[in-house]
Amino acid sequence: MPIPAISVAMSVYNGERYLAEAIESVLAQSFGDFEFLIVDDGSRDSTPAIIRDYAAQDGRVRPIIRENRGLIASLNEMLETATAPLVARMDADDICRPDRFEKQFAFLAEHPDYGVVGSWSEDIGEHGEALQRGGEDHPLNHEEMLAAIADGGQLICHPAAMYRRDIVLSVGGYHAAFRHCEDLDLWLRLASVTKMGNIGERLVRYRRYPGQVSSRHATEQQTGSAISRLAWEERHAGRPDPTATLDRLPPIDKLDALFDRPGTARAVRERVAMGLLYSSSGMRDEGFELLMAHLRDGGRREGMWRTVARLIRFGEPLRALRLATVLATTSAG
Repeated sequence: MPIPAISVAMSVYNGERYLAEAIESVLAQSFGDFEFLIVDDGSRDSTPAIIRDYAAQDGRVRPIIRENRGLIASLNEMLETATAPLVARMDADDICRPDRFEKQFAFLAEHPDYGVVGSWSEDIGEHGEALQRGGEDHPLNHEEMLAAIADGGQLICHPAAMYRRDIVLSVGGYHAAFRHCEDLDLWLRLASVTKMGNIGERLVRYRRYPGQVSSRHATEQQTGSAISRLAWEERHAGRPDPTATLDRLPPIDKLDALFDRPGTARAVRERVAMGLLYSSSGMRDEGFELLMAHLRDGGRREGMWRTVARLIRFGEPLRALRLATVLATTSAG
């Protein structure tokens, strides 16, 4: 069989709700020279049957049906299995515009010094409705990308990314320690070995809803993101990356020892706490206790009384009372 130009990489876990729409948006691409790797990561719903059905209809679909191993293991498996020089990421709850692959393939052909290209995205809701987008769009060229890294900004939307397989493999693929922020860690490592950018068109419709991973694991994602940026700072300064060989990140309290620098844990705790103030899931899970520890440690208090009101709206009156008590006590002290 001839080698395809692109290997599309999608991992699915209990994704029956949106899977067909996502698959069809890939199969309908104007650029059709691809293989479509779909890992069923141990789903308990009808996901395997949906994948097999599409594989029977279209020979480009290559199903991998197996037990649950997690997203990072699935991503690395697809990297190893892929036969094309380019890999296009795709998630099972998003939708590709028909010309996505065509435009990203052309960009990488015209810019051999770029190893990764993403695109801007259009936010949609649970039922496909358009959502108002907040914040700035992703950076377009590598110079803007480096500035975004320094400012802690967004880099590349993972399901909108297309990258050169050999470059990603050269940096070790996805690192298991950075669960739920494996893409950010990868972009930060790739920034030192290749150029990265985004196409300034909304080539992916990105679905936002309460059940998605970024909503369910907000605290772990924020914590891993903060540590991945610390690791980038170490590499950027020419120092060894202490996270490079980890399979799991340590608790925040252990970060001073990991990075051999006093105050690291306090800085990460503050960054994570301030990043979770608007997250209903973060304020309902261990993120709330992290916020409380941040305040007891004399951390920043801006916006905290508004967070009390927000907790009430989140249906957490007892946590709102606890936060108000700590704010009043520390203020009085």
